[in-house]
Amino acid sequence: MDQAPGSPQGPEEQRPPDAQSLPGCYRHPDRETGIRCTRCERPICPECMVSASVGFHCPECVRGGSGTGHAPTAVQPRTIAGGTVAADPRLVTKILVGINVAVFIAVQVRPSLLDHLVLVGAWPPAPYKATMGVADGEWYRLVTAMFAHQAVWHIGFNMLSLWWLGGPLEAALGRVRYLALYFVSGLAGSALTYLLASPSESSLGASGAIFGLFGATAVLMRRLRYDMRPIIALLVINLIFTFGWGNIAWQAHIGGLVAGVITGYAMVHAPRERRALIQYGTCAVVLVIVVVLTLIRTAQLS
Repeated sequence: MDQAPGSPQGPEEQRPPDAQSLPGCYRHPDRETGIRCTRCERPICPECMVSASVGFHCPECVRGGSGTGHAPTAVQPRTIAGGTVAADPRLVTKILVGINVAVFIAVQVRPSLLDHLVLVGAWPPAPYKATMGVADGEWYRLVTAMFAHQAVWHIGFNMLSLWWLGGPLEAALGRVRYLALYFVSGLAGSALTYLLASPSESSLGASGAIFGLFGATAVLMRRLRYDMRPIIALLVINLIFTFGWGNIAWQAHIGGLVAGVITGYAMVHAPRERRALIQYGTCAVVLVIVVVLTLIRTAQLS
């Protein structure tokens, strides 16, 4: 407070102006404090401060951000990978299953649609000039093949695997990270198939993405110190079918599995301080590899 002109000034008042004193707590103005809420920046005393991952929060911000102008996301519970805990932990998995089933039904109604969805390098084969395929610029096939199925047993097996593996992974990673894992694994499987398989052979199915979920599930279970024998046994059985059963694009399975392990490891082991950077950076690196492999194969077939 400024002193009125002519008022007495005792020895105890011989100090710097009050502008240099600490502010009072917004809930207890008589208590000076040097601590501020890291969200709304209001001064808070020791009685009001609530410990947070970074600094301290005031009681109102902890209750949901009322009156602060800040969203309450900072106090929402997080998954092991840093994702937001959702009310429906299987929503993205349900959507993915729905898309696969819808494409399958569309193919049954109009079989010619499958020719535009499957992954094929170049068609017709040499010495004829290719008029369709990834080498002819149809890169979209790397994605559409992930959702295309022709046989009932094929989509049935894949969707059961997606439901069994996808739900727990989506709950553990969060929706965005789970979706990134799914697409990165599927694209890696498509790219390796395009690189190594005969350019005139067509492949289709969500197996590459699902093998990526297998790999990420194994990494997650190891991180949580769960019994890994069930997932390892199931993975071994699937690999036996992959290499022992004819007419299966093993390249998609291996490409998806490797990408799933790498991406899954980044998702659950990234340090909190740089978590998003490492997680999405790893996804970006895998996608760059997908693009490079696709360019290399296209150059070979052109």
